[in-house]
Amino acid sequence: MTTTAIHRFRRFSRAVTREVGALDDSFLGRGRPLGAARVLNAIGHGREDVADIRDYLNLDSGLMSRLLRSLEEEGLVATKPHPQDGRRRVAQLTAAGRREFAAYEDLSNARAETFLSGQHGTEALLAAMDLIATVIGRQDIAIEAVDPASDDARFCLEAYYAELAERFEEGFEVSLSRDPDAADMRRPHGTFLVASSDGLPVGCVGLKGNGSRMGEVKRLWVAPHARGIGLGKRLMRAVEDEARALSMQVLRLDTNRALPEAYALYKRDGWTEIDRFNDDPYPDHFFEKRLDAEATA
Repeated sequence: MTTTAIHRFRRFSRAVTREVGALDDSFLGRGRPLGAARVLNAIGHGREDVADIRDYLNLDSGLMSRLLRSLEEEGLVATKPHPQDGRRRVAQLTAAGRREFAAYEDLSNARAETFLSGQHGTEALLAAMDLIATVIGRQDIAIEAVDPASDDARFCLEAYYAELAERFEEGFEVSLSRDPDAADMRRPHGTFLVASSDGLPVGCVGLKGNGSRMGEVKRLWVAPHARGIGLGKRLMRAVEDEARALSMQVLRLDTNRALPEAYALYKRDGWTEIDRFNDDPYPDHFFEKRLDAEATA
């Protein structure tokens, strides 16, 4: 690593520290430092389990306890034993805490809007922010099954379709593909998985089934700022686990020649190229993977 690279990293870190007010005694002028404000924010956004909040913010137990105690003393937070596990605690906002959370939300949104409105090339700046935030938080990316008609799923699918339209020589029209509405990617026949980085959808993959031992993997997409960190492989592993849970033994998928990174992933990940198995107008390559053989290997 060069001295220049290290200097640039440290310069960036100092700039972010100043911009977010990490060293301020009164973050956003509300009378408490950033640490306490972040705990309040986490609770306000639905994280109540104290251990979960501590892990999310990467805090040690002692600091977490001190921050919670300070918020309790202000009358903003109340803690109590976890209803299913007396060894754990949950934290909830009081009425005053909800008002303070709302004030922080308004101030934070206004600060972001002021900063972004004064910049040229806002989309490029936001793309850089997405890249940095995703790389830093790559260990915390969660993969969960969702309804393919949900907002997060539609966000991913629309971005996926737009990218295909741009990359395919003949363009892409989802209505011409198989199962354009992803209707068969729901339990009990299939599933649809979305990867999220701190609430932002960054990838997806679908599993299409019909109740038989065979399924089809569809709609694998990873956001450009989340590529290169192994998320595509994680999504494929997750969808294979879902297939096993649905008693599927064979999976198939297809891809277009304009997606060489997808082709390379499937080849590396143990998929076997086979003859065409559908009449979809877009794919050039067809693959199969036997999960039963893999399980006994």
